[in-house]
Amino acid sequence: MVKIHRIKGDITSEIVKSFKNSVAIDTEATGLKIPGRDKLSLIQICGENEDVFIIQPDRSKYSAPNLVSVLENPKILKIGHFLRFDKSAIEYFLKCKMNNIFDTKIASKVVRTYTDQHGLKNLVYEFCNKNLDKRQGSSDWNKDINELSDKQLEYAAGDVIYLHKIKSQLEKMLIREKRMDLFNRCIQFLDTRIELDHNGFKFDIFEH
Repeated sequence: MVKIHRIKGDITSEIVKSFKNSVAIDTEATGLKIPGRDKLSLIQICGENEDVFIIQPDRSKYSAPNLVSVLENPKILKIGHFLRFDKSAIEYFLKCKMNNIFDTKIASKVVRTYTDQHGLKNLVYEFCNKNLDKRQGSSDWNKDINELSDKQLEYAAGDVIYLHKIKSQLEKMLIREKRMDLFNRCIQFLDTRIELDHNGFKFDIFEH
């Protein structure tokens, strides 16, 4: 049974100690223009025991040293879907460097060449046999976390609870198809892709 915990500000040192090998991570924001118009609203993080911590950072300072210690820990794998946005938003607002990552969207595009459907909903259905309800996606995530409905929290939690299993399945496929090295090089390029985004280069610079 998944447990969802609402947290304001930062996780505790006890929660930090509960994270061992990997965590799944996602964010909610007021929009997609970061840096710029929009703000980071929530950070969802889930360890291997499936407890989900939904964190509303202090939006005056965005100081969360315990959470940052997890994000910057090179021994803990951070699993996310479309980290091009989440990594960018987290690093910009929390002033940290998130390392040791696995992006399930990139992995899917590299190895699931039998489809053009690479959204999280598609991966959850294929690998976990579950249907994600995405109707709460367009919500006001910037209101007080205690005002968010159970349905909104369940939506936010749904974006992380399946990522460990999806990562495991995609990793097996990458190894089987001998594309792990290609995937790893894509991950290494992600920081450059994010820097291009920040400088206004949203298009594919490799296109003709």
